[in-house]
Amino acid sequence: MQACVIAAPGRASVQTQEVPEPGAGQVLLRLEGSGVCASSLPLWEGREWFNYPQPAGAPGHEGWGRVAALGPGVSGLQVGDRVAALTYRAHAEYDLAAADAVIRLPAQLGDAAVPGEPLGCACNIFKRSGIETGQTVAIVGIGFLGALLTQLASHAGARVIALSRRAFALELARRCGAEHTIALDDHWKVLEQVKALTDGRWCERVIEATGLQWPLDLAGEMTAERGRLIIAGYHQDGLRQVNMQLWNWRGIDVVNAHERDPRAYIEGMRTAVDLMVEGVLDPAPLYTHKLPLDRLGEALELTRTRPDGFLKALVTA
Repeated sequence: MQACVIAAPGRASVQTQEVPEPGAGQVLLRLEGSGVCASSLPLWEGREWFNYPQPAGAPGHEGWGRVAALGPGVSGLQVGDRVAALTYRAHAEYDLAAADAVIRLPAQLGDAAVPGEPLGCACNIFKRSGIETGQTVAIVGIGFLGALLTQLASHAGARVIALSRRAFALELARRCGAEHTIALDDHWKVLEQVKALTDGRWCERVIEATGLQWPLDLAGEMTAERGRLIIAGYHQDGLRQVNMQLWNWRGIDVVNAHERDPRAYIEGMRTAVDLMVEGVLDPAPLYTHKLPLDRLGEALELTRTRPDGFLKALVTA
């Protein structure tokens, strides 16, 4: 099989590897593709705690495809089933998955790309956000995750204020259901606009989806008294400071909304697939770049630099 190997920071190449054999309780997947996740960027950039070369296919964890073989003891799946799965070496033509980390895709989805892990992540974050009809929800950062959350929050009957530094992303947020959009540029200008839109009450829910210090500061200031600040961004570049006086004074709840239990990931993926079938969740317009497996390095660079028009890259096997 062909698998992509990150041999050194900023260097990826396709290599020929043996197709793995599924063990007890495992499934072999013939992958159609995998999403490229921003959480892979520290590995791509070369943070000191990573070792190289990485295992073939790593760190791909957003794969979908068809069941190619079943290991001993696996039931409920058949060879040929189209599935999404939580695996960890999905930048390849084949990968192994635990049978309980595989979900069958319904025929209604046809041949749609289904990178299950980030779709499930969005559904889990939405669940923990506690968004209700009539609330004002600010979503700070409109990437793939922020756009999905905009779809979910607007469908729930919330009034969504979308904030992004990119005009392209703001237009996309409007198509996803945002009622208001604000350019993420000047701190005080942003606060003045949100204050005016909420008549000074601020937002019952604020989702921070950038993973950066300044938007986190801004998100806290936009959260209403007894509101909820949901941290959905992946903060991976060092320590953070927070305005604890403000958080205390307003009595806000702070939720770190990333799940770490694989069972919660799988449940979120099931929810996402159901919502896709219902037409509530529509990720297709958000896949802005599709590249073949041998261009994984280019896909990671796009994810790192985020040029105009970019939201989410997929690599196809």
